[in-house]
Amino acid sequence: MKIQAQGIVPVMLTPFTPDNRIDWEGLERLVEWYIANGADTLFAVCQSSEMQKLSLEERVELSKRVVSLAAGRVRVISSGHISDSRDDQRAELVAMAGTGIDALVLVSNRLDTRNAGTEALRSSLDAILSWLPSDLALGLYECPAPYRRLLSDDEFKLCRDTGRFVTLKDVSCDLETVKRRVALSGDSGFAIVNANAAIASAAIRAGSKGFSGVFTNIHPDLYAWLYKHASEDSDLRRELEIFLALAAMAEPMGYPGLAKVWHKRLGTFDSIHSRVTDYDIAERHWAVMDLLDHIQQGTETFRERINQAS
Repeated sequence: MKIQAQGIVPVMLTPFTPDNRIDWEGLERLVEWYIANGADTLFAVCQSSEMQKLSLEERVELSKRVVSLAAGRVRVISSGHISDSRDDQRAELVAMAGTGIDALVLVSNRLDTRNAGTEALRSSLDAILSWLPSDLALGLYECPAPYRRLLSDDEFKLCRDTGRFVTLKDVSCDLETVKRRVALSGDSGFAIVNANAAIASAAIRAGSKGFSGVFTNIHPDLYAWLYKHASEDSDLRRELEIFLALAAMAEPMGYPGLAKVWHKRLGTFDSIHSRVTDYDIAERHWAVMDLLDHIQQGTETFRERINQAS
């Protein structure tokens, strides 16, 4: 059961057709793009996938398709853990567990839907563990929606000590918290994977086992290089670290629609339709297309520098 759900972990987009159906051909090209650009693990059904806007049938089929498309080349993890009631959570988690994934990712705020504290989380966790196959690896995700529910140290240890958890998508966005969790994890195999671009390199140096931020949908290959070279004392590493942190500041400007514009430019899929970003990002976020141009230019520049340094 002790798989490694770590490394560069893109939080996958869900491409849609203009009439609001999942674009399966676009999904196939997207999976190939992630793999070609350094992905180690695909997070197939997550917030970036617009999972709160997907039916259970869509979540299940999306997870199955990504497993099939990855074909063992990289690991695949999925969540789809979005419901409020325990009965609905049981139905969705059991269904997602049967999609062939390497690990099923639980959402921290769904373990404590009313933000009541550790005992509520413990009760939910006990119930969920009783529903799922004992040999299924699990992950945790401090998803920001509908609210960010960070784990306390005691809650982290509670999950660690079950022996079931192999990855935490850490959304603390705090280097000291990452360091503390790395120490708490020890040799348990419970990997801490940071999701914040501003601390990406420092978190890797502190023991984070990769990166799983939203800009893995823009330039995952640059994060893959940084993961391998985070401790390197070079101008290239330092300047790339700054560029990645600043580029990721574009996230509030219509993500995930922003990333869909990027992929339409690349030809990965044809439509920028999104169930979450249901507005024209160019109209609401002034000069966002110019910003994407700058990010594209910077991305290409760093790719050239990396190639020259190889």
